[in-house]
Amino acid sequence: MKWKRIMVCALLGGMVLAGYGQTRVIAHRGYWKDAAGAQNSLASLREAARAGVYGSEFDVQLTKDSVAVVNHDDDIAGQVISETVYPQLQELRLKNGEVLPTLDAYLAAGKEQPEVQLILEIKPHKTELEENTLVRIIVDRVKALGMERQVEYISFSLNVCRQLAARTPSSSISYLRSDIAPKELKEMGINGIDYHYKALLQKPEWIAEAHRLGMTVNAWTVNEQETIRQLKEQQVDFVTTDRPVEASEWVK
Repeated sequence: MKWKRIMVCALLGGMVLAGYGQTRVIAHRGYWKDAAGAQNSLASLREAARAGVYGSEFDVQLTKDSVAVVNHDDDIAGQVISETVYPQLQELRLKNGEVLPTLDAYLAAGKEQPEVQLILEIKPHKTELEENTLVRIIVDRVKALGMERQVEYISFSLNVCRQLAARTPSSSISYLRSDIAPKELKEMGINGIDYHYKALLQKPEWIAEAHRLGMTVNAWTVNEQETIRQLKEQQVDFVTTDRPVEASEWVK
């Protein structure tokens, strides 16, 4: 009987590492296209939660006076975020009329939606010092709010991913640039790949390698049903999409 239990556990463990299971959906910058109307807005986060997706992705940058704010582009209304102090940015409005959100405001809204994972993208900055400062601010705030399990991290910056691995090694940390084999990332303490869907379809062996290493695999940004079908067949764990409602049907 003990031997049978061991065999069952080994089989289940192998299924997890192989990436077996339902492909889940992440809303790219929230659910904004048909509902909230503004990417990275608090409304788009709430709409993503209502849509019942696994996670809602958002982008974080650092102002000149070291305030973490949520915005995809390096600038807003002609103001370069890294070169502007927050008091000059706080009156700017998003497309839906919201004030440019701070990280604190976004995390507070996310904590009210515990059913949705917060996929926090840390944007690359001009210097490693800026990136390191932003990582410290973000990780400290997430820990202070007790949201370590709800927040997952992604970045195009390898330095950012390494800093995250050092500061919060138990968190989900995925690299975005699509140019490093999973084994190399795993050796750095990075436990996921979040690659452009074309890169994953061209190198499906990376999907298998990541799963063998116990890493997660996400594909961005996927908006076509046929492409999502192909990724599901390759047992990708997550797809990030601008069409979260439709994609939730396509992955079934």
